[in-house]
Parts: sequence; C-alpha cells; structure tokens
Amino acid sequence: MKKFIISSVIIGIITAVVVPLILIQVGKSLLHDTSIPQHELLFRSDGQKTILAFFPHPDDEVTVSGTLMKMIEEGHRVILVCLTRGEAADTGGKYTEEELAEIRSKEMQLAAERIGADHLELLDYPDSGMGELGVDSIKAIAEKMIKQFEPDVLISYDSKVGLYGHLDHRLTGLAVEKVFAENLGKPDFSPQRLFQVTLSPKQIQMALKLSEGFQKYYPKEPDHGLPLPSFSISTTPYFGRVLDVIYSHESQKETLKDLLPYHDKIPSFIYSRIFDREYFSEVKAKKPPGGFRMAFR
Repeated sequence: MKKFIISSVIIGIITAVVVPLILIQVGKSLLHDTSIPQHELLFRSDGQKTILAFFPHPDDEVTVSGTLMKMIEEGHRVILVCLTRGEAADTGGKYTEEELAEIRSKEMQLAAERIGADHLELLDYPDSGMGELGVDSIKAIAEKMIKQFEPDVLISYDSKVGLYGHLDHRLTGLAVEKVFAENLGKPDFSPQRLFQVTLSPKQIQMALKLSEGFQKYYPKEPDHGLPLPSFSISTTPYFGRVLDVIYSHESQKETLKDLLPYHDKIPSFIYSRIFDREYFSEVKAKKPPGGFRMAFR
C-alpha cells in the first residue's frame, strides 16, 4: 500500500510538471519561429530615452504593453498618443457613439496608468475616419506630437496592413513611417528609431484560423502581408499586468479575445509561456545627411 501511495505521488508530480511543459513546447512550436531573433529589450541605452507609441484607437496599445512595461522598468519614459476615442466600435447598439467615446476614454486612461506611461495624449479625431482625414493630416498630427514630446523612439503600426487590415491602423502606420523617413537626421527631429508592430508568420496563420478580424480584413495576397519581424521581446514576467491592461478595456472584451484567444480558459502559467512574445519590425531609413549617428542601439 505504501509503495502504491508513493508511486501515485510520483506519477502525480510528473504529470503536474511534465504535461504543462509539453503543452508549452507544443504551443511555442505552433506560434513562434526560432529563426527570428529574441531581444531582451527594445533597445539598449546608457541613459533615459523617451518612447512615443502612436496609435489610432484605445486598446491598440495592448499589442506592445509588455514591451512598454519592460522599458519603463529600465528607466525609460513612455508617451501614449491615441488619435481617437474609439466611438465607432461595434457594441451591438448597447451605447451611443457619445456614450462609447466617454467610456473608452476612461478605459484608455486606466490602461495608460496600468502600463505606467508618463503621459497619455488622448485626441478626438473621428474613429474609422482616418481615410477621410488623410495621410498628410495624420503626418501633421504626428509631427506636432514629436515636436511636443521630443521622443527618441517611435512605435506604431506597420504601413502595409495595420496588423490585420484596419484602414485606420494602416494609415496611421504609413503616416508615422513617412514622417520618420522624411525627417530622420534633421537637427530639429528627435526620433532616431522606428519600430512597427508585427507578428510571426506562424502567428498570422493561427490568427487566420481563430480571428474573425483577420479572416475578414487580412490581405489574401502573401506579398501584401505584414512585414517580417526583426526580432521579438519576451514578455512572460509581465503577463498578469498585460491582462490588466486588456481588462481595462471592458467595453471591448469580446473584440480583444481575438488578440489573446482562450486566455481565460488556459492556466496562466502555461498561457504566459506560449503567448510570451511581442514582435517588431524596425524601419531602416536611408542613411541620413550629415553623418548622423544613433546614440543608442
């Protein structure tokens, strides 16, 4: 009987330890490509730098929140710019646009606090209206924010897809990319690096199976898809806080299930080690004039 109890305990321990590890490794193999470099930090620097994350909607910051938290802990300053108050989101008629704008503004403020951002600039341009606003106008807004906050680093969406095909996302990413390319190296232009949110090829394939947004909007032509990642950032230690940022956007909880599918059904220990990376593509602008050199790497 004693041997049976000991054997049962050993089997239980092995099951409790080995099975989760197997699940983690299988999950990682389905989502991540080992050929993509993993970086500890977005960049390395001897001194404090200012990071400006420029997005169109409340909740877009979720895509980089783990990385931002990590950089804040490294002593860097984070500014969040949100172009709209998210009033056009689909809530099934539960709220008017005015009510939703007020709700999502408060949610965005809570998310910024949970990230630890130094400042949130919440603007009031029309949600789903970036097409009418136009790239030149978005560029002007970006230039104004850059002049005001003097960031060293910019983060936004990519200019080809906008993560999954949303026009507001794509045009915002395009505008920031153009501002960066046209001004890098000029004496009155502070940013030295631009990083764009992207996904690994395996994540894209998974998203196309699980996410209604990707299925509906993501480009069908392979050449028109997201830029390949330059690297990923590990965010496992920040997983609980990332969830807090997601939960800040209570009005969007159904939509955000696409971002981290089944996070409420899989144990956190396992989930945080599978969905453990945020991917970035660094925009490499042409060599700027005047022998300009980056002060950090």
